[in-house]
Amino acid sequence: MTHPFLDLAPLGADRFAAIEDRVARLLSTGQDVVIMQGEALLPLEGAIRAAAGEGTTALNVVTGPYGQTFGDWLRDCGATVIDLAVPFHTAVTAEEIRQAFAEHPEIDFVSLVHAEAATGNTNPVAEIGEVVRAHGALFYLDAVASIGAEPVLPDAWGVDLCVIGAQKAMGGPAGVSAVSVSERAWARMAANPKAPRRSYLSLLDWKERWIDGGRKALLHAPAQLEMLALEACVERIEAAGLDAVMARHASAATATRAGAVALGGGLEPYVYEARDAAPVATTLRAPSPVVASELVRRALEADPAVPLAAGGGPLAKEMIRVNHYGADATPGAVRASLAALGVALREQGLAVDVEAALRAVEGAWR
Repeated sequence: MTHPFLDLAPLGADRFAAIEDRVARLLSTGQDVVIMQGEALLPLEGAIRAAAGEGTTALNVVTGPYGQTFGDWLRDCGATVIDLAVPFHTAVTAEEIRQAFAEHPEIDFVSLVHAEAATGNTNPVAEIGEVVRAHGALFYLDAVASIGAEPVLPDAWGVDLCVIGAQKAMGGPAGVSAVSVSERAWARMAANPKAPRRSYLSLLDWKERWIDGGRKALLHAPAQLEMLALEACVERIEAAGLDAVMARHASAATATRAGAVALGGGLEPYVYEARDAAPVATTLRAPSPVVASELVRRALEADPAVPLAAGGGPLAKEMIRVNHYGADATPGAVRASLAALGVALREQGLAVDVEAALRAVEGAWR
């Protein structure tokens, strides 16, 4: 019996390298791009363990749960970590980064999440990059959620390690991911005696055995289906145009905020300022004393197809997340999400205006 997912010809080195080149073009980067054979946590952790260690002083910006995770990894590597935490309903500013350097001039590594899909905020990476560059620190960026939803420009922004994943705004697979690596970052890794080698986490293995070898022989058998899915999703973005894909996500975010306000029932944007709100997902604050996770549960009962989730951990009590990314960055998904939330809010005895919310979505979509 044949199946389109089975009995495929092996994915050769040339095809693998060609997919890397297309990802590099998506990032507008001349840096080396390595596609790693696992979800984005693989290069996120691998890059930190390769580039940081004893003697590293890291400024770790915390605007959501992933920033907290990066701080844990950095400490585990032996780095001295200075956490710069800002409220999850806002974004960090370039001035706050500048002040951190003024107080700790020894900082030589900065870790930042571009867009925190979990909290719905996005950080001004271009402005922050200027500050980091001026101080000569290595700049590590998690752009997993932002790629495809807003500009991600590692070269223009001075990002030394930029990690992306395809499973959100790109609308692709979760099983492979990529990282762009600057020459400065490669040099930092090579000088780190504790950088992973002969390990699935190792970026240096890819550098020495794949890139330096002219991309002729893969380290191991690639995740073939995931690589083909990545190629397909990049082809789809190229066909539509990256600007058009990003515009669709921006419209989804603007329309969701406008629709939530018009819906009423005490629902309001979790991220206060629209300029700080991520285009990949919109977070909403549930009206007190309604529990957000219960509201989401009831909304999903009303319409199981809507891209709604409650916040993680303690945020489950107050935060609702509208995941309008990838295939769900559409007016229909936004309208359906707000209509389902309207049903759930009305069941709580709250006054809502679903028709006003739907009109607001239509008026805000560009």
